[in-house]
Amino acid sequence: MDDTTAHREVTEHLRALHEPAFGRPHGLREPHVTRDGERVAVTGSVLDDLTGPVRTALYTAEDGELRAVSAGPGSARWARFSPDGDGLAFLSDRHEAGVFQLHLLSSGLGEASPAPEVPGSVEYAQWSPDGRRILLGVAGPGADLSGGQGSGSARRTEQDRPSWFPEVEDGGVDEAAWRTLWIYTLATGGLTRLSPDGLNCWEAGWCGPDRVVTISSGEPGEDAWYAAHLTLLDLAGEARKLLDSLVQLALPAGSPDGARVAVVEAACSDRGVVAGDLLLVDPDTGAVRRIDTAGTDVSQVEWLDADRLGYFGQRRLASVAGILDVPGGSVREVLDTELSCGGGTFYPAGAFTADGRVLTVQDSYTVAPRLVLTGESGDRVLASTAHPGTDHLLTVAGGAETVTWTAPDGLDIDGILCRPAGEGPFPLVVNIHGGPIWAFRNSWSMRYPWVPLLVARGYAVLNPNPRGSGGRGQEFAARVIGDMGGADAHDLLSGIDALVGRGLADEDRIGLIGGSYGGFMSSWLVTQDRRFVAAVPISPVTDWYSQSFTSNIGSWGTSYLDADPEDPGTLVHTRSPVLHASKARTPCLNVAGALDRATPPGQAREFHQALRAHGVPSALVIYPEEGHGVRAFPAQIDLLTRILRWFDHYLR
Repeated sequence: MDDTTAHREVTEHLRALHEPAFGRPHGLREPHVTRDGERVAVTGSVLDDLTGPVRTALYTAEDGELRAVSAGPGSARWARFSPDGDGLAFLSDRHEAGVFQLHLLSSGLGEASPAPEVPGSVEYAQWSPDGRRILLGVAGPGADLSGGQGSGSARRTEQDRPSWFPEVEDGGVDEAAWRTLWIYTLATGGLTRLSPDGLNCWEAGWCGPDRVVTISSGEPGEDAWYAAHLTLLDLAGEARKLLDSLVQLALPAGSPDGARVAVVEAACSDRGVVAGDLLLVDPDTGAVRRIDTAGTDVSQVEWLDADRLGYFGQRRLASVAGILDVPGGSVREVLDTELSCGGGTFYPAGAFTADGRVLTVQDSYTVAPRLVLTGESGDRVLASTAHPGTDHLLTVAGGAETVTWTAPDGLDIDGILCRPAGEGPFPLVVNIHGGPIWAFRNSWSMRYPWVPLLVARGYAVLNPNPRGSGGRGQEFAARVIGDMGGADAHDLLSGIDALVGRGLADEDRIGLIGGSYGGFMSSWLVTQDRRFVAAVPISPVTDWYSQSFTSNIGSWGTSYLDADPEDPGTLVHTRSPVLHASKARTPCLNVAGALDRATPPGQAREFHQALRAHGVPSALVIYPEEGHGVRAFPAQIDLLTRILRWFDHYLR
């Protein structure tokens, strides 16, 4: 297949999928519901054409249809109803692209009113339990973005500087890099800063009407998040540390009466990709209580009232929601489904009504995203994104099935196999997720647009959850720490062996693809095993030594290898694919974004040049406007075209 033919086929596929929904939501996330369950709101992802980034807009569900909430320009997201259900707060960048500010809508009528602007971009807004104030989490214009946000920074181009002006780093802390907390008071319309200087607040929630809990650090750089702690703030900005952890803390939420704080403790690879143990902390004494959630890694929490805490999470491949009776300690699960819940989130998420119903965005490989309210009487589908384009995808994307195999040390490993109709064996592409502490669920397109595209071309695609993945408890997740590229690599290889043995995979036509940790593993495996015919490492780490000194999360990498770059012979050196390139024979398409600060583009370049030096076919593709992953059109069309051509050339 030549370039022109491949590009045309990919474009036609994407147009058939998306064009029927141009101007309408094709994806959903951030659902919210009034306490009585009568009104819902959700963020929709919208394409107007196959150009530029995806925009977002707010919708409610009425008579089975998604209807726009506010008609302003730009993007809007994060709709949150007031405690009494009468007001709606949301974030919009209608005044400056990419800079979100608070807007308010009363009684669902008219057009929204903007609140006073904060210096930066608002990432989230939380109503106080009494509905009198709104807490704003604000990222300064120079704040780091996490890998899940695309990496890079929030800084906009400085238009007043000449083109020759240098980029300067002098060791000081950029004042624009901090994340701060602000409070908007509805009665006065006043806006005040809450967090003191020197406290970087990654995320926060109310603890009663007069205090706030936050995950904070004394530095604003992305690497500082991994050692952040739980902090209590009063409305005068006085800070008191509540909890430290040997791993990571996230998702803080205080009860409406301020008597308890919920927080999640988990080993994490990326900020914003969190699923782990649920803790309750007494804000006055610091006493900690660990909650048994029956093997569910918790990924979102929400107080229904002072004594009931709702949570969402993942258990193996299932999405789970439960309600904890805090005084009694009992847990009642209200949702357990093999469908993916959360929409565009990395792990399960949703919202609760006062009577314990749950609002979720549900989807699977064969179910387009839909908004569902679940109660004792079952599921009620409020609206769906299904349209003729999703029907087209279902006709070409094959099916998905759960597969399980046994690793060499006897550990059971799960995965989801997407494949065409027929008996096989099929050419197989192993699609490796990022993290490493993240996990596949049975979700629409498996969250990667190349999966259904490859299945449509006759490939089977294995989406594995090796050790280190979420949903299997903290012991399972921690198995990858200090051993990336070790037993986890054998989890993947044994999965391939299992599919070959079951007659589903052609052992002579095996390929690899993955981003971030998946990019590292795609690069690493081709240096350890010669069975692979082609590989596409995306946003990879290929040299842990240079990664340590060029990435904005370099310390995270060395901690997960449990190694010091200055010590010769440690895993920093022995697990770097670039230092094993002489063993590789697999043609590699190495992909990176020029704006990526998490896995800088030099990582892909190093491996490309090392492969070429040893006579291995290799191509290097760096997208100048992309960060950690390729998100915008038409760059995504170009990437999918190159992926299709690479695998077709070597595997077909």
